[in-house]
Amino acid sequence: MNRPYEALSQRVAAAAQRAGRAVRLLAVSKTQAAAAVRELAGAGQHAFGENYVQEARTKQRELADLNLQWHMIGPLQSNKCRDVAEHFDWLQSLDREKLVAGLNRFRADDQPPLNVLIQVNIDDEASKSGCAPDRINALARTIDGASRLQLRGLMAIPEPGPDMDKRRRAFQRMRALFEALRAQWPSVDTLSMGMSDDFELAIEEGATMVRLGTAVFGKRKN
Repeated sequence: MNRPYEALSQRVAAAAQRAGRAVRLLAVSKTQAAAAVRELAGAGQHAFGENYVQEARTKQRELADLNLQWHMIGPLQSNKCRDVAEHFDWLQSLDREKLVAGLNRFRADDQPPLNVLIQVNIDDEASKSGCAPDRINALARTIDGASRLQLRGLMAIPEPGPDMDKRRRAFQRMRALFEALRAQWPSVDTLSMGMSDDFELAIEEGATMVRLGTAVFGKRKN
């Protein structure tokens, strides 16, 4: 029994109940050992998020006996499209059209479509990946035209800082963008936002998936 994980799951479930929608918990396993992932899987966690392809591939090989769902949540470079297409279930960080063709080409016909979220740079941070809000529709159309990809929604990492009202406003803008996208594409059902220090606020403002690392595993072992 993993009591911290159980308590955290209960907090997510309670926030989801207050919001009146289902919310999935993605455990961010970046820098965590495969043994820690295995322990959490034993407690019932199924979906894990990784930032770096090579680190993720090492864990995937070690944990191949488990039926886990793997999400790429870090910035994607063109030379990693094949690895992501072949070995991940979700890509949450697609932010430019030129990556779509490579992902579609390397996704095998006998695999289910790669689930894709568009990462949005909601606070227009120069140092952060993500497309501008006014580029979402063009990128969505490109994804929709790729037969081996499935557009599922949006992801964002609002600017960090102590001002939770500012973060709330970012979440609210993301919710509006998500609803607009969902009105055009029926496959859209996922708004991934909220991390360990703000996930309850994110759920309140519309998140359907939260990405939790420190809250699940403790402080990262860098």
